[in-house]
Amino acid sequence: MPDQVVLREELSDLHTSREFIQLLRTKNVNVSRVKRAMQYEFELESLQIELVKLQRWIQDSGRRVAILFEGRDAAGKGGTIRRFIEHLNPRAIRVVALPKPTDDETGQWYFQRYMRQLPNRGEIVFFDRSWYNRAVVEPVMGFCDPDQYERFMRQTPEFEHMLVEDGVEIVKFWFSISKEVQGARFDSRRNNPLKQWKLSPIDERGQELWDDYTRYKERMFSLTHTSFSPWIIVKANDKRAARLESIRYVLSAFDYTGKDKSRVSVIPDPEVVGRFHRSARRID
Repeated sequence: MPDQVVLREELSDLHTSREFIQLLRTKNVNVSRVKRAMQYEFELESLQIELVKLQRWIQDSGRRVAILFEGRDAAGKGGTIRRFIEHLNPRAIRVVALPKPTDDETGQWYFQRYMRQLPNRGEIVFFDRSWYNRAVVEPVMGFCDPDQYERFMRQTPEFEHMLVEDGVEIVKFWFSISKEVQGARFDSRRNNPLKQWKLSPIDERGQELWDDYTRYKERMFSLTHTSFSPWIIVKANDKRAARLESIRYVLSAFDYTGKDKSRVSVIPDPEVVGRFHRSARRID
């Protein structure tokens, strides 16, 4: 067993936080790193308590909320969604991660299969990628033709405007990571047998096609960032910060019951998350 392991018996003999820190030092454990991890877990739990309040308010008020998670492969979308839903009532949420379309769906209006997944009254739906597949991934990988792509780009603002007018509240996140961080995360997936299932052939080409993704991503922002459905950029090189601040952003967007009694700030850090601006410095 590694020397750095802290045994349960050793913890049971501790009486103060000072004794705990001293034990970590004798085990050659990085105390600062442990403190940061403990602070993260405290903030995450406090924000998840607020998410439970938010969900109850959405259920009681019959609101319909759709939260879209977009970004490059390995940007941390799935892990963030898991932190969002960890303590929510599963009867009033759904996570939507659609597979490739069937033959029947290929012949339908592109938005049709996504319309079936939109939230009902009192429900939150988390889209782990959404209709925006056609804005970036599909044209980069050659999964749609130029006419299909252009039609999508024309129709998307109108589609989202109709949703908003009908009462669907949409949050659109783009998780932004640097090329170096994406490469490191791909290497981690290749070398970890518990993560290898996350690495798809499309992921493998993410570095090679980086500039193509960038070009389509920027055009997506320019044509689909609107006042009624803006893009929210999350700087996700730091996974923990991205998770906490994206939760904070969602909480800040709603005036839910009990918000004023929060034991943690629900105001997002503007250095991590904020609305898309054409002049903002990019990391991806």
